[in-house]
Amino acid sequence: MNALPPPKAITEAGPVDFARFHEKIRAARQPVVMRGLAGGWPGVAAARQGDREIARYLLEFRPTRTVGGIMIPPEAEGRFFYNADLTGFNFTAHEGRLGAFLGELLRLAQQPQPKGMAVQSERIPELLPGFVEANPMPLVPRVVPRIWIGNRIRVAPHYDLMENIGICLAGRRRFTLFPPEQLPNLYAGPFELTPAGTPISMVDPLSPDLDRYPRFAEAWEHAQQATLEPGDALYIPYAWWHGVDALEPLSILVNYWWNEAPEGSGGGYDALLHAMLSYRHLPADERAVWQGMFEHYIFGDADPAAHLPPHAKGIMGPPSPGLFGRMREMLRRTIS
Repeated sequence: MNALPPPKAITEAGPVDFARFHEKIRAARQPVVMRGLAGGWPGVAAARQGDREIARYLLEFRPTRTVGGIMIPPEAEGRFFYNADLTGFNFTAHEGRLGAFLGELLRLAQQPQPKGMAVQSERIPELLPGFVEANPMPLVPRVVPRIWIGNRIRVAPHYDLMENIGICLAGRRRFTLFPPEQLPNLYAGPFELTPAGTPISMVDPLSPDLDRYPRFAEAWEHAQQATLEPGDALYIPYAWWHGVDALEPLSILVNYWWNEAPEGSGGGYDALLHAMLSYRHLPADERAVWQGMFEHYIFGDADPAAHLPPHAKGIMGPPSPGLFGRMREMLRRTIS
């Protein structure tokens, strides 16, 4: 187990409405627990009656298709991760009916050390028609929710290039969060092979090897943690690292991802990969030149084209789908 001291508790908010969330909570760019935000959901009421009742409730929406799932052997102790030599993962992928998956979870709940199982990131309106209308989300009403179902599984710390609200529908989930600037202390894994879409931390927060990953102790000083009960919600700001531990034999999370990138803009990861190709292996003095250019044109607060008339700003003008299209055409001509 982790011998480091307990992390700081994530800040909690009382009743939260649309205005408070968007004007205060999001503006602070800090994680916040919103206790009981979904306490009135019929799904939460079903979950409070037991695992079989919440399984029955979900199936009442008549799942429209099969779902993808992943599975790990009992000896993995619920941790979805890499295999021993980092050539693949310690889990296998499967596909089947949601009813069969829920039935297997209920059966495994009776075993002292079951295999780990999870259905991840299924878009709810496509899978369970009517669930969204029965369990509405007032804070981000236009965001398509996704559902995550499993037993006592552990997801390594990772980050999303989106903002996120997670609502605990059933069971309990413990979230451990780290701010984005702790990247150097979290020992990110490979870019090309990742179980979470973005690089994950190679450190096991429950049993950190501080001889191998000594800077993790610094990351832990900045960690924040909370355990969600059914009906509780957690706001995770853009790019905050989060590890998730499901603590019950049947655990269900509903989450809402979104970002406010202008329509048609490019993906940050594509640009990061191109930057690695272009700058990472240059001499230090040349990298410093490009660092200054990025600060001036990309990350600085001042408008780098303020001195130009509007018709001459070109790709430095206001964002629009047409501008992004011209930039893509420029890239197609230059990338080889």
